[in-house]
Amino acid sequence: MTRSKLIYGLCSLSILAGSCSEPSQQKENATGQNPVKPIYVSDSVIHDTDDPAVWVNPADPAKSLILGTDKDADGALYVFDLKGKAIDSLIVRNIQRPNNVDISYGLKLGDRTVDFAVTGERLTSKLRFFSLPDMKEIHADGIEIFQGETGTEYRDLMGVAVYHNPQNGKQYVIAGRKNGPQDGSYLWQYEIKTADGKLDLELVRKFGEFSGNKEIEAIAVDNELGYIYYSDEGVGVRKYYADPAKGNEQLALFATEGFTKDHEGISIYKIDEETGYILVSDQEANLFHVFPREGSAANPHEHNLITKIPTSTVSSDGSETISRALGPDYPHGIFVAMSDDKTFQLYKWEDLARDLLKSKN
Repeated sequence: MTRSKLIYGLCSLSILAGSCSEPSQQKENATGQNPVKPIYVSDSVIHDTDDPAVWVNPADPAKSLILGTDKDADGALYVFDLKGKAIDSLIVRNIQRPNNVDISYGLKLGDRTVDFAVTGERLTSKLRFFSLPDMKEIHADGIEIFQGETGTEYRDLMGVAVYHNPQNGKQYVIAGRKNGPQDGSYLWQYEIKTADGKLDLELVRKFGEFSGNKEIEAIAVDNELGYIYYSDEGVGVRKYYADPAKGNEQLALFATEGFTKDHEGISIYKIDEETGYILVSDQEANLFHVFPREGSAANPHEHNLITKIPTSTVSSDGSETISRALGPDYPHGIFVAMSDDKTFQLYKWEDLARDLLKSKN
């Protein structure tokens, strides 16, 4: 595949305002700003991109990997390098409509410790686990979830995120579905068990309010602060404790105003252990709304809008951001966003941050 292309050239500092393309290509956004341009666009998938995740290579961050879902009954989990070039030998095909993907590190599996990716196979209601960086399946054919739900209405697996508790080392998968009840049990949380070197899942709680307005897909977890965020599309972003022992109280509902239509992908840029930014996709407007990760000085659960960033994405669904330096192209981290043209767009964090947001040193 050869569609990966460099679209970021030798530009002046005006790149920080997103003005690094030819004037004829510029289209001013509703914010009054020109869209920020990615430095690379990935190779195309076959069907429909949906959600990305980034695996940071501990030995050489410049050789980290981007994973992305190709959403179709004949779908796949794609793997790209940091220039967006697909790595054919690592792509996993024949996954039945994968929507979301997430990554975690340091899972003890028998006598070895592995990093892993997990994606939801929507048409079978299964979670599929793959070791990283070799993309070998850990549990053959996946593990079925939403057991006990009758019919298919509440088993239509979509959102997937991993919580790695830094205090006790436990790891969990939080899963959502296209449709669910409004009684506070829309999301199901499973603890990952690895007895005798085999991977299994144990349901530990059902939680999460739902407006009934549209659906819930985008889920993000802040491991260090211990919170789960998810988009109740058309309403806002809901916040809960990630540790099931802390209960099912909703801590916040924010991002309730100023969105064109759907609240979609959520990603978290971490400046340090406690501060940073929460980015939420305003899908139809091609904007990302930015909120303080740490909340306000008076209330850690008060997340007021900082800014809106116009991007070159088309109807962006999923996104991911990593604040670590990933080689010369990404000295302050990377932002990856799905675009509705079968690609993922790769941005330098500082191009999004401009003069308003901070970067991790």
